[in-house]
Order: sequence, then structure tokens, then C-alpha cells
Amino acid sequence: MQFDPRMTPSARAPGPAGTARRRQALVLMGGGARTAYQVGVLRGLAALVRLQSPGGTHRFPFDLLIGTSAGALNASFLASVATEGLDAFDRLAQFWGGLRCDAVYRLDLPHWVRFSRLLTAVTLWGRARRQGALLDTMPLVNTLHAAISLPGIERSLAEGAVQALAVTASSYSSGEHWTFCQTQDEAGQPRWHRPGRRGEFQALTIEHLMASAALPFLFPATPLWVDGRREFFGDGSMRQISPLSPAVHLGAERVLVIGVGQPQRAGLGGLDGTDAAAGTGERPGASAPGMGGIVGHAMASVFHDTLQADVEQVQRVTDTLRQLPRDLSRLIPYRALDVMAIQPSRSLDALAQAHVGLLPRPVRRALAGLGALRTGGPLASYLLFEPAFVRALMTLGEQDAYARKAELLSFLDIAAVAHDR
Repeated sequence: MQFDPRMTPSARAPGPAGTARRRQALVLMGGGARTAYQVGVLRGLAALVRLQSPGGTHRFPFDLLIGTSAGALNASFLASVATEGLDAFDRLAQFWGGLRCDAVYRLDLPHWVRFSRLLTAVTLWGRARRQGALLDTMPLVNTLHAAISLPGIERSLAEGAVQALAVTASSYSSGEHWTFCQTQDEAGQPRWHRPGRRGEFQALTIEHLMASAALPFLFPATPLWVDGRREFFGDGSMRQISPLSPAVHLGAERVLVIGVGQPQRAGLGGLDGTDAAAGTGERPGASAPGMGGIVGHAMASVFHDTLQADVEQVQRVTDTLRQLPRDLSRLIPYRALDVMAIQPSRSLDALAQAHVGLLPRPVRRALAGLGALRTGGPLASYLLFEPAFVRALMTLGEQDAYARKAELLSFLDIAAVAHDR
């Protein structure tokens, strides 16, 4: 990861009595429906802050909101209601509680196709070749227009509830990874350009969010204008080699990052969904992977692997800087960055497997026809925008937040959050 030690004049937000406080960033990673887990963590965090400092009002605890893929949707929603303080997290939970798959995507297939998995596979393959995706995401466009107030984002920035909102997307056209940032004064902010990744300051739109959340193969690419030309963008998690980089460039000093990876695979027997090892003496997973196993592994790599590596590298650099003599550390063009990462304590694949039957019937038949549901949970976990699965994810997120209560409260500047009492 390449650190940018420069900090703009707005890099510190005012704390109690006009004092400066460390700039806190929230980084939300992508993962489709799995990002409901983030909502549970944040709702748990809000409850902990209220218990720690009861009474009065609490300001929104993060100065920078940075999101990728569905995490960008969560970050943008929070930015639009950040003036409500901790209540913003409750509003986000209410939004997710009302979601359904048909509010995010649809799949229209001829009635006769649904009776044959082979015909389903052929039809979907033809559609994917023509449109570049399996699913129609116009329902998500309508949902976001209704749920996320762009004027609300501008108001939060103008009133100082947040200092910046950033979302990331990956260009299919150029191969570069872009971070689009909105602040109160974009004109005064320095752009950045590193190998394979760039930062641009501009007002965000629903199109930026659709581009960031365009799951590869499943959701269509979205065109955006950059550098005076139109490029097509897909999910920001693709080619995201430094997910913490935007937080560094925006002047963060403390970062809470919430991912949706998992500690281990669900352990569902062979990767092709068959329990080939049962009764044979062979170890589980010894059979060749099928489509479902390969797709699930690929999606996990897109949404999970780079985060852990980047967090570990940041922590190593920070530990090294703090061991150096102060006079020497001042000469080094890097600065310390405190990072706390939260990931699910249980397998989301296994959790999703128990809810696969909630997928819309055309989607279940279509994915089954492609052999992509043989393992049940891995791919379904990205598409299950249904209340039962969402509630299970949020419950797990809250439990994980409570389990790390002391660490969370110690990490965040709670005194500054509650200074308005």
C-alpha cells in the first residue's frame, strides 16, 4: 500500500470546545446481500455508544465514509442521514429490513424455459453474451433513488456531519480502479493517481453507486464520464489492491473497516456440492470443483482477500513507525494509521445455505441450470436480499460488535461523539 502523508487543511474535524480530534473513517467493503452484516455491526456500535454515554444527543461518529460495491450503498445511505447522529444507523437497518430481491434485481424468463435446466442455461448464456450480465438491475436504480437523498448528502457535508464520502468502482474500459469522492469543496481537493488506481473529486450520483455495486457477471456495467470520455464500470472490489488507500488520501487517522469475508469455508463436502467423501475414506473436498464451487471461490477472492492483506500491511507500517525515535519518524514520508477490522465470526456461506429456498424461483432455476447452486450458499449469499437472511446477518453483526465491546469503545473517540450533550 502506498501512503500519502499529505493532509488537507480540512483533515481534522472540530471536537469539543473547538479542539481537534483524530479523524475517524468508516470503510465498508462489498459483498452484495452479505453487507447486511455491516448494518448489524453498526447498529450494535450505536447501542454500545448510547450505553457508554447515556442521555443527550450523539453526533455521527465518523468523519469519512468510504464504501465499495454494496458497501458503497451503505456508506452513501449513512451520508444522506448523518445529520441525525447515531439514529442514522437505525435508519439504515430499517432500509435493509424492508428490502426484497425484487427491489434489487429481476430475471424474466419465458415460461417454457423454466421447465428445462438445459434450456435455462442456454437462454441465460445468450442473454449474458448480449447484455454482459444475467440480471436486470433497474429495480435497484429505483430503490436507490427512493432511499438515498443526494441533497441529504450535500446537507451532511455542508453541516459538517461528515467530511467526505467516497465510493469505488473498477473500469472495464481502462482496467483502472477509481475512487470517486464528494466533499463540501471538491475544487480544493488534490486528485491522486497511483499505478492502477485513481482518485477523483466530484458530486456523486446514483450512477456512481450502480457502477460500484455491479457484481461481476450478475449485474450490468454502468457508464460514467471520466477524463472527458465515457468508460464502463463494474464492482469496485475488482482490482482493489489497496482498499484502505482512500482513507489514507482523505486524511484518516483512525479507521474502522467492516468486511463480509468469513473465517473458513462452510464445509459442505465436495466443492461441487456432492458429499463425495462420505463413506469412502477420502477427505472432504477431494472431488473436483463444480461451477458453484469455482464461482463461490472467485467471489470470495474478489470481496475478501485484498482487505486482510492491506490491513496487515498498514498495521505493520504503523507498528514500525511507532517504534522509531520521534525525530526520525518525522523525517519519514509516512504517518501512523490505527486500523480496526471486523469480519464475520461465522461462515456466511453456511448461513446462506439455510435460506437458499428464499431466492426468487426464476433465479433459483436459472442458477441451478448453470450448476451454480450445487454448493448452495456461496453464490446465493450475494443475492439473498430477503428479510430472513438479512435479519440473520444483522443479528450476527450485532453479536460480533458486542463481543468486541471493549475494543470498539476503546478504539473510537466516544468523548467526541457525545460532546453535544
